[in-house]
Amino acid sequence: MPARRASTNHLTWLLCLACAMMALAGCSLPPLVDREAGYRLDDADVEATLIHQALQPLTARHPGLSGIHPLADPLDAFAARMLLAQTAQASLDVQYYIWHRDTTGLMLLNALEDAADRGVRVRLLLDDNGIRNLDQILSELDNHPNMQVRLFNPFPMRRMKPLGFVTDFRRLNRRMHNKSFTADQRVTIVGGRNVGDEYFGATDSVLFSDLDVVAVGPIVDAMTDDFDRYWNSASAYPIDQVVAPSSAQRAAALERATREHLDPHSASQYLDHLENTAFIRGILSEELEVEWADTFIVSDNPAKVLGDVPEQDLLIGSLLSLGGEPEKTLDLVSPYFVPTQMGVDALASLTRRGVRVRVLTNALESTDVAAVHAGYSKYRKQLLEEGVELWELRLIGAEDAKRPAGLGPFGSSGSSLHAKTFAVDGHHVFVGSFNFDPRSARLNTELGFVISSQKLANDLALAFDTAMPVRAYRVHVDEHGKLYWTTIENGETVRYDREPGTGMIQRALVKFLTWLPIEGLL
Repeated sequence: MPARRASTNHLTWLLCLACAMMALAGCSLPPLVDREAGYRLDDADVEATLIHQALQPLTARHPGLSGIHPLADPLDAFAARMLLAQTAQASLDVQYYIWHRDTTGLMLLNALEDAADRGVRVRLLLDDNGIRNLDQILSELDNHPNMQVRLFNPFPMRRMKPLGFVTDFRRLNRRMHNKSFTADQRVTIVGGRNVGDEYFGATDSVLFSDLDVVAVGPIVDAMTDDFDRYWNSASAYPIDQVVAPSSAQRAAALERATREHLDPHSASQYLDHLENTAFIRGILSEELEVEWADTFIVSDNPAKVLGDVPEQDLLIGSLLSLGGEPEKTLDLVSPYFVPTQMGVDALASLTRRGVRVRVLTNALESTDVAAVHAGYSKYRKQLLEEGVELWELRLIGAEDAKRPAGLGPFGSSGSSLHAKTFAVDGHHVFVGSFNFDPRSARLNTELGFVISSQKLANDLALAFDTAMPVRAYRVHVDEHGKLYWTTIENGETVRYDREPGTGMIQRALVKFLTWLPIEGLL
């Protein structure tokens, strides 16, 4: 009898599994035949805005050049976005990979809704993999007559989205990693930050050292056109085609989430602090430092998430042509650095020609993705033997955060590196979303700017010279082929013969991951 019961239970389990698989297989996205195309506003609709009138005399004095201001400080980065949302009068085009339902995420959603209430046309394009628990809020915002929300490469199943990977892994494994925030088609913010407390210094947990730039001038036209390309792509679905509309009982979802998740006192304190950030002070005093430079956009064809696209439609090809082949120096910052053997060979060819190559990435103690560290660590010894200088950002604790030295152009605080930037020969600088790993190269779509600026390139080089010795570990290989790490602590050089700040189990896990065939997914 027990055997028969076990057999019956087993059969029932198999039938349930089969039904679940059939249900998953039946989930598919609707056709886009009824979707309306959307494009940039006419210049006449923008020229009456305060932003245009304030910037027009400035840009006219620098014809053909774009004005660039780095946003390394997290409070400045949040303040800039809030200021643009509050000042815009014609349009807001907003595109992100991750948008969290937390303090800064909800504050920015409220700011977008307020802009729509003022008559601003708001277009919000979000990758569907990074909007946990936001379906009802976004659906409600999409009902606003001046606001449209589209989800990029969406999951047909909404309640248990990860199950979509079971039946459609090839498509859903490819994501839109782009980040941009454009106001009145005259000013834009592009860089590495997503929207969430950890990116804007508003949490006591993991903080990211990151980098954006705020830009004005011709590059904003290019950014607006690129947003249109993604907005009208075959992977951008109006949210009402994949998310059931809000019922009457679920109305005011944003208001309710704001009331439940935002403590009025802490939000008020945060806003008060924002008013005194360097970015706001610089604008009010008209002393904000702006670098005027030739600036070019690099962006993947959005069709990349649907399959292979020609090499000329990939960001990485544009990067190589615009940045040029390094002749003297290459300073590279990437939180998720997985060079692959091809990348190691490319960097080695540079060092053999006398090019100084320096790379900053996360240490194992500071990374938020152990698998990525595994994909990087197995190449460390070979990179060092080829003459590449490797630096790994330390986990910044409370005592470190009090030190005056910052991280230069890619962040002043944080416990994990998230900036993506590089400089070539002290002249060309890239800032954007591109990680130097197979995922950015072949799977996700990416976005960034290539800026011809000696100042910005020199700022990055200076950070390697001055900030890295006290903020990061320098990785070495000794005469026996063993790795060791050095850093400066309390004014003295300290050596570690194992990965600093890690335990045996953590190191063993990373070692195990290096044996798995997962490099192409990293």
